[in-house]
Amino acid sequence: MPFYDLPMSKEEILKDVDFIVLTHIHPDHIDISIEDGTVGAPLNKTIPIFCQNEGDAAILKKSGFQNITILSEESITAGGVTLRKIPARHGTFIPCGDAMGVLFEAENEKTFYLAGDTIWYDGVKNAIETYHPEVIALNACAAETKENGRLIMDDQDVWNVAQTAPYARLYLTHFNNVAHATITRHSMRGKLLNYGVTNYDIPEDGETINY
Repeated sequence: MPFYDLPMSKEEILKDVDFIVLTHIHPDHIDISIEDGTVGAPLNKTIPIFCQNEGDAAILKKSGFQNITILSEESITAGGVTLRKIPARHGTFIPCGDAMGVLFEAENEKTFYLAGDTIWYDGVKNAIETYHPEVIALNACAAETKENGRLIMDDQDVWNVAQTAPYARLYLTHFNNVAHATITRHSMRGKLLNYGVTNYDIPEDGETINY
């Protein structure tokens, strides 16, 4: 459901992918067919895919994926990387379905926390204080709906993360490409300047950032 074309071809993006991690089944995270509800049409269905629960696994199986693993808060190791499910809350009023974050750990690599579609709440705080991730990705365009409230983080939530993990580098995403967003890349930079938050990057479309 993007406003703009991808910054590179699908073939280039998917080249050399070893694993797929799906935090939840929403159309801004995985392609969903309006005809039959199957998902992930552009993806190689033989590549191992990790998901959050039995419901998502059933949809992936119906869609033709052949190697599905459900993550839990107990760690799973794949390809030398340890993955762990982290709780998420996808809405300030009523969550718009289940979602998860994922913690990635590997030898000689920085611990990476993909918070996923979540607001700031105790589950995020506890994950940071427990695992001390050095790189944290936050979906932070403050997308919202009337029924669910704000669905993901806003500038104050990012500030809370920065206060809890001042040692970490924050990677802010989800900007400028979904209709229900209320914060742009430009406005987020201004808001964080007012908070005094500097330990973050906001990538442009297609930009690669190394930590």
